[in-house]
Amino acid sequence: MQKQLERRFGPLPSWVHERLGQATPEQLETWGLGLLDATGLDDVFKA
Repeated sequence: MQKQLERRFGPLPSWVHERLGQATPEQLETWGLGLLDATGLDDVFKA
């Protein structure tokens, strides 16, 4: 998921790396789906 986020939004802030490192598989799936419609990183992680 990190590579997809970087491709869409560029270099990621440290808080994104922390969230990804602590995420459950279910969270990663939810965020991955949210990435499809997101206009920014906040949109991805609001769910």
